[in-house]
Amino acid sequence: MSSAVELHSLPNEPSNSRLSRTESKHAADALPVAVSDTRTQQHVFRERIQVLALCGCLFLAGWNDGTIGPLIPRIQNVYHVGFAVVSLIFVFACVGFIAGALINVPLTDRLGFGKMLTLGSLGPIVAYSIQAPAPPFPLFILSFVINGVGIAIQGAQANGYVASLKHNSEIKIGLLHGAYGAGALISPLVATQFSQLSRWSFHYLASLGVALANALVLLIVFRLKGQDECLASVGEAAGETSPSEHSTFRQILSTRAVHLLAFFILVYVGVEVTIGGWIVTYIIDVRGGGPS
Repeated sequence: MSSAVELHSLPNEPSNSRLSRTESKHAADALPVAVSDTRTQQHVFRERIQVLALCGCLFLAGWNDGTIGPLIPRIQNVYHVGFAVVSLIFVFACVGFIAGALINVPLTDRLGFGKMLTLGSLGPIVAYSIQAPAPPFPLFILSFVINGVGIAIQGAQANGYVASLKHNSEIKIGLLHGAYGAGALISPLVATQFSQLSRWSFHYLASLGVALANALVLLIVFRLKGQDECLASVGEAAGETSPSEHSTFRQILSTRAVHLLAFFILVYVGVEVTIGGWIVTYIIDVRGGGPS
């Protein structure tokens, strides 16, 4: 008994159709995958509070950089020093900034984000407390080292944290540095008024108030917590950790872009602070302007 098996041929799929499917699949794989924002309103609110608190750090930095210019002529008169000696203020402040940058990385590995941020906020408090009673000139300029260390640590921690945010970090970085500009705009207006008073150094009491408010806000908002814990509180993933056996500081210095950016910032900020510091002296001595 024989049985016939009828074979039905499958429809031939055109080769160009198969290619188009393959290309579509590869194209779909190549498209960037949009990351949905699964954070709650509470996460967004906390993040805004954190960014505003860190804006206070940069506001204080701008306030600090804009303060010294209107006070230089008065400092020269009170301490009877010339241009070369009074320029030590900028030299000692620079030493403080460099020292703060060097110790920031190793101390952050040991203490963490929140503790380092609070530690940095104490530098200006100590410095302004020394400067307010107009101490002898050597102690006065030495306080700028302490201030520089604190401002440098705060600036590094604030910029690093905001840059690690995944949602609109560019806009938030812009707000951060806009706060610096606001501080640099307001402080000369205040310092100019104090420069004409007999108690000129009491301007640093106003600066001390700004520094105390900044430290209190940072302590309340971040509560000495580490960066990963602070990021988790706003619905952000923890940052990536490098598997390298080398130290964090060595990894940073081995990046070529770091050297280029550091040189740019050195020149840019140096010119900015120098012009802001000496422009009042120029207006008074060269252009015949008044102390107001």
